[in-house]
Amino acid sequence: MPTASIIVPAFNVERTLADTLSALQAQTFDDFEVIIVNDGSSDRTLEIAAGFVKDGNIRVVTQPNRGLAGARNTGIAAARGDFIGFCDADDLWLPGKLAAHIRHLRENPAVGISFSGSDFINDDGCLTGQAQRPRLTGIDAAHVFKRNPVGNGSAAVLRRDVLDEIAFRPPEEDGRDWYFDERFRQSEDIECWLRIALTTRWRFEGIPGLLTQYRINAGGLSSATDRQFAAWERMVEKLAPLAPDFFRTHTQAARAYQLRFLSRRAVADLDGAHARKLSKEWLACSYRPLWEEPLKSAVTLAAAHVLWLCGEKPVLGMMTLVSSRRQNARVAS
Repeated sequence: MPTASIIVPAFNVERTLADTLSALQAQTFDDFEVIIVNDGSSDRTLEIAAGFVKDGNIRVVTQPNRGLAGARNTGIAAARGDFIGFCDADDLWLPGKLAAHIRHLRENPAVGISFSGSDFINDDGCLTGQAQRPRLTGIDAAHVFKRNPVGNGSAAVLRRDVLDEIAFRPPEEDGRDWYFDERFRQSEDIECWLRIALTTRWRFEGIPGLLTQYRINAGGLSSATDRQFAAWERMVEKLAPLAPDFFRTHTQAARAYQLRFLSRRAVADLDGAHARKLSKEWLACSYRPLWEEPLKSAVTLAAAHVLWLCGEKPVLGMMTLVSSRRQNARVAS
């Protein structure tokens, strides 16, 4: 049996799948399998996936479309490894990523979810200069709720035991267990991570480095923010009965962080009116992001206002300047 299984959900990803699989084949830790879940694709995804099956550690499972959560659940059911990672079919893993997570989990038996930071890449696979650099230690359920340090669906490697502990089978499902909730087409990641944080003793802990390259698709971001926020609210409604006091204490601050995140997405999509509206909404929920993360919050507010007031160029210049100063500070330190 392989030590690790990497699950690649794949829906109409003919443009990026080969690069994703090539990056996984280049992992320095070699005792692993890749399970590609063809989730009802109508393009050349299955053909491209089949071309990699000659590599003995790659398998393809095909199913009607069930969404990202459903594809991951299918992959987990097929996985044979004690450690399970997820890599979306338009993202990339650096060669040492799997080795670093396996070492981290083996050396820290209380850690159930290991994750890393991520560089952002654009549609063409080029680095954007932006990155997710999450907190790596001292993570409790409140931090997972407010800040989701895992960051994206391609950043984490988990113990199989963690997923077995949270498995459930809803009444409408008579054939297999669920780990991610397939009723969510957005916010399925944070719903799963928060359920782990609230119902198990497993620790979340990150490792240094930007080991994932996470693809940001240009255009159409802010058009999805209303749906994403609605899914986030449904997640809160679903999980609140598990820990009523926890949600009573932390929901307003977490809602402000979520709206701030969506405001930043609207800025990235150069939608000034929507970014400004979302900024007003997160300030109305809670000022906690302002004093917990003053620089990031101030930049978000300023970018939203300047974009609404002056247009695209001043905002791009401001974001570039902030990114440059952060990079210089990291080099100096």
